Amino acid sequence: MDSTVCLPAEARLAEPDGMYLRRAIALADRARARGNRPFGALIVDAGGQVIAEACNANGESGDCTAHAELSAIRLASPLHDRQALAGATLYSSAEPCVMCAGAIFWSAIGRVVYGIDAVRLRAFRGERLDQKDAELSCRDVFDTASHAIECIGPALIAEASASHQGAWKS
Repeated sequence: MDSTVCLPAEARLAEPDGMYLRRAIALADRARARGNRPFGALIVDAGGQVIAEACNANGESGDCTAHAELSAIRLASPLHDRQALAGATLYSSAEPCVMCAGAIFWSAIGRVVYGIDAVRLRAFRGERLDQKDAELSCRDVFDTASHAIECIGPALIAEASASHQGAWKS
């Protein structure tokens, strides 16, 4: 079932979207400064309140699932029911991976805004097997959802890309 609402990359962001996406990018920079891969995410409820934010913590924790999006969902979901999360937006510094897209689906979050897309990110990651991802767009996951998930991105590409300059081992 195609339930994803896809907006083109050149779609203009509303001012709040740009502000929250820049906050996710700042979280990515914080993750990198702490020795993790540079990813950040936050969840904003329908009223504009930040209900969770997280940095990638793979390096610090040794947990391969400690992605920023998944960690933010883990913080938000015990405190907010699926109906509330359906009205929320997840902002991510980069396109959510397959695992994180699945978590977004299961949480019922209804909207995603992301920075750098997976294709551009792969150029930074290089050819090392331990840095490769499942080459599947988050939109492919969202397209299988039984509920609509609005997906906006890539956006603020240059700003989101800056976090990855020199961050990946070749």
